Amino acid sequence: MASKDRILRQKEETRNNILGAAYDIVKEEGWTGLSMRKIADKIEYTAPIIYEYFSNKDAILRELTGKGFLKLGKELEDAKAKFEKPEEQIEAMWMAYWDFAFTDTEMYQVMFGVQVNCCSEQCDAAKTPYKLFTAVIAEIMKKNNPTDEIIKQKYFTFFSVIHGLIAINIINKSDVMETINNQILKDAIGGIIKSIQ
Repeated sequence: MASKDRILRQKEETRNNILGAAYDIVKEEGWTGLSMRKIADKIEYTAPIIYEYFSNKDAILRELTGKGFLKLGKELEDAKAKFEKPEEQIEAMWMAYWDFAFTDTEMYQVMFGVQVNCCSEQCDAAKTPYKLFTAVIAEIMKKNNPTDEIIKQKYFTFFSVIHGLIAINIINKSDVMETINNQILKDAIGGIIKSIQ
């Protein structure tokens, strides 16, 4: 039994090493620089070993995407927990979302398809941010008794504005934009919150 557990631990460790190497390569060279051969070279394995764990590069992207959504979900939950009023929660959550996009830009890119093809298959973890945001939006709007469709529409209003601003900034990095982005972001969030109260 002990040897079986050890083998499982080693397999999980190798799997995590492959994912870590893949993400390190992406941080250094961008998503276009990622290949199975480079991953194998980085962890000093042969390429066939990599294929024992992941059938292709898309499988690695799917796994990393799932990990990214789990991390983002945790950061959104942490931001929400700092406040009691739903209006403050939603602002803190979108600010955490923004921070995630710029502290883990490569992950954000693959999760949302910014300058890289994202995985066509969505993982279950991808639903977490949506669920967290819509729950708070529903709380803000509860006196209006909104339908699920209205709540969904308001979520996508937020998402469109904030994701659009993030994508613009990832694609066109500019010191000038960086200085005004926080104010644009806060104005956008505040305006949308006022429109749903």
